[in-house]
Amino acid sequence: MKNLVELIDVSLSYGKTLAVSNLNMKVPEGSFAAVVGPSGCGKSSLMKLVTGLMLATTGAVVVDGHEISGPVSIVGMAFQNPNLLPWRTTLENVMLPLEVVRPERHQLRAKKKEFTERAMDLLRIVGLESFANHYPWQLSGGMQQRASLCRSLIHQPRLLMLDEPFGALDAFTREELWDVLQTIWLERRFTAILVTHDLREALYLADDVHVMSNRPGCVARTVNTGAFSRPRGEQTFIDPAFNENVMELRADIRAQRMPIEMAATGAPTTPAGAAR
Repeated sequence: MKNLVELIDVSLSYGKTLAVSNLNMKVPEGSFAAVVGPSGCGKSSLMKLVTGLMLATTGAVVVDGHEISGPVSIVGMAFQNPNLLPWRTTLENVMLPLEVVRPERHQLRAKKKEFTERAMDLLRIVGLESFANHYPWQLSGGMQQRASLCRSLIHQPRLLMLDEPFGALDAFTREELWDVLQTIWLERRFTAILVTHDLREALYLADDVHVMSNRPGCVARTVNTGAFSRPRGEQTFIDPAFNENVMELRADIRAQRMPIEMAATGAPTTPAGAAR
């Protein structure tokens, strides 16, 4: 299986601040990757690098076999805030990218019926078919996020970037949307990269979970979740191995955070009894 995304010895600086360094990561085409790590480790920088919104200071970011030099056209994006336009209906919000991206924007008039059917098909999958003509203020937070997910997929991107899309939702709605996203991904098999602080979410959705180090960030460890068969459901949450993996990831991130927290409090970073 070829890699759709590959970061090779990448560094990114913001002025004198080094955000990521020696960052290496591979994401096979059609796979689902998650990125976790302590706050400030460079997860958002990784998103910008992969989408071409920022170019690497050193190293190479390769997407679909080409080292990128600007914004990547095969990407769809979903964020924590759904950002639906209040004056547009659910259907109109979902179809918005078709007015912007190429080649769809040049085909919109001629293929309006086909594109509308594509949008309604996505709305059916996420359970919003009957809300196609509702406005954002008539939808719950979870429904708005479902619509945002449909919007990110309407132009059939090969790569979906997810920046904590469920972080603002209650626990029950969040887990409900994990299953919605899993269903869409299993059906369509686009490549996905999820940035999240939720370790259960990462393990539940991803094939590989990449743990980033403290700034300057790099991939400190990669956990493969192939032991948990798909489709994943409620039984996954009560699997002892799943919960052991959650605890191991938590310990990894705690270990990454500890040096910074000790430095901030003035506590010694040398373990008790260790040689100085």
